[in-house]
Amino acid sequence: MPGLPRTAPEIQALFLCLNDALPQTQCTRCGFPDCASYAQAMAQGLAPINQCPPGGQTGMARLAALTGQPVAPLNPEHGTEGPRHVAVIDEAWCIGCTLCIKACPTDAILGSNKLMHTVIEPWCTGCELCLPVCPVDCIALENVTGAQTGWAAWSPAQAQTARTRFEARQQRLVREDAAHQRQLQAKAEHKLADLAAHTKGTDNAPEVDRKRAIIEAALAKAKARQSNP
Repeated sequence: MPGLPRTAPEIQALFLCLNDALPQTQCTRCGFPDCASYAQAMAQGLAPINQCPPGGQTGMARLAALTGQPVAPLNPEHGTEGPRHVAVIDEAWCIGCTLCIKACPTDAILGSNKLMHTVIEPWCTGCELCLPVCPVDCIALENVTGAQTGWAAWSPAQAQTARTRFEARQQRLVREDAAHQRQLQAKAEHKLADLAAHTKGTDNAPEVDRKRAIIEAALAKAKARQSNP
């Protein structure tokens, strides 16, 4: 990065600007788990500006202006600039495995276990993350912008929708994980309260003690995790 090292407030301010300048497809093609992580790395001078195929050359010009770096060609290791696509599920072949639902960063796939899935087109960012997880290869990508690529194929309003849905999904996953951990803790506490009834051969004291130690260790770990999320 050119110039003097940035202060923490400067890095945070630059991060916010860079994140706003990214298309928020959450496709991970930049090599980071989401757009915000890539923006943070760029703000800290840990990543170049030419790793975002969905933003294309226009996107790199925006990032260059914000960081003071020269505009560079897109690094081909991260993909190529192209039109915007949306995922389409061949519902006749869908087996309802839910793997694509779990992979979608914006919760744009509707369905449930053993039931047919479908893509909600306005919420799909064309990230392609659902393709490799489908065990029956029933998902395809359709070009919805013709020859338009990069930011010419993706609007700020669509980027904001994608970011809002991604952030909402992340919050939902945290809530669901916390609820799951509470269920596990309650189940462990129930077993611990009447361990003999849950142990084959109630006269086997060493086995009861062994299970008690395992459950108590698991409970301690769960409580520590809740105290330090």
